[in-house]
Amino acid sequence: MRYERPTDLATAVALVRDEPGAAYLAGGTTQLDLQLKDRVVTRSLLVDIGRLPLRGVEDGGDRLTVGALTTMEELAAHPVVAARLPVVREALLAGASVQLRNLATIGGNLLQRTRCRYFRDAAVSRCNKRVPGTGCAAIDGTPRMHAILGAGPECIALHASDLCVALVALHAVVHVTGPGGSYSVPLRDLHVRPGSRPDVETVLGHGDLITAVEVPVPDAASAYLKVRDRASYEFALTSAAAVLRVRDGVIEAAGIGLGGVGTVPWWSREAEDVLVGAPATAETFRAAAEAAVADPFTVPGTEFKVELAKRTLTRVLRTVGERR
Repeated sequence: MRYERPTDLATAVALVRDEPGAAYLAGGTTQLDLQLKDRVVTRSLLVDIGRLPLRGVEDGGDRLTVGALTTMEELAAHPVVAARLPVVREALLAGASVQLRNLATIGGNLLQRTRCRYFRDAAVSRCNKRVPGTGCAAIDGTPRMHAILGAGPECIALHASDLCVALVALHAVVHVTGPGGSYSVPLRDLHVRPGSRPDVETVLGHGDLITAVEVPVPDAASAYLKVRDRASYEFALTSAAAVLRVRDGVIEAAGIGLGGVGTVPWWSREAEDVLVGAPATAETFRAAAEAAVADPFTVPGTEFKVELAKRTLTRVLRTVGERR
């Protein structure tokens, strides 16, 4: 395996573009763990993006443009995030220890690989995410930390990001540069549900690199709630992000994301449709939660997440309602 550390974006893209076995050494993709320790992936070239000029937060008034190499701690401490985006700050602080937040990047958080133990254990032969067609060992294994939305017999691996849940609720947009040029994609469309190809996780092509995330700063109240087995560093059993603008007791705008339950960061249009135009009441919040988790795929060991996810969303909606 070779290693390169370019200082400009064009060179980095060209290095990966020109070699089918190349990949970016970037944040949550955990290329080193998966190759050297777990022996799950094989790369011929790793292109370290740590020296690229992709760090910093630009305040555009009604939105922030966050460079992909901005750390979680830097974004959490940004004055706009602290004052006007509690949903982002709470997700960042709940997502990792302070040591990790000082190193982990925003781009890496978006692309973090699944924590499914069966995917990461090369001794397990049945994993459609590694080798399509081999089966899924997690389904009849220990699936407590796995997905119930977007899942199916092919794969129940969970996307574990907390930040992504907040960003889908805010309708954030991802900026990408690759061999075909630059383009943007809504975060809710970046990740791909497993279907028959669990090995395909995003819409990014070979050589595409996330350069920034555009985060709207709405005139609305927001909150993030994470339910986990312990209060310290831990992945979510369920989580929910809510953004609400309420006028005279009626919900004018809503953004809803769910975590700990989806194969991708789960954006719930169904819940938003229930909320917008309805009174901000406990009955409305519960109806939105019912709509958000209306079609789960469960296996023995994950059934509890259905009701827990509904209660998590209902509770965070109540919190946001009290903040407005």
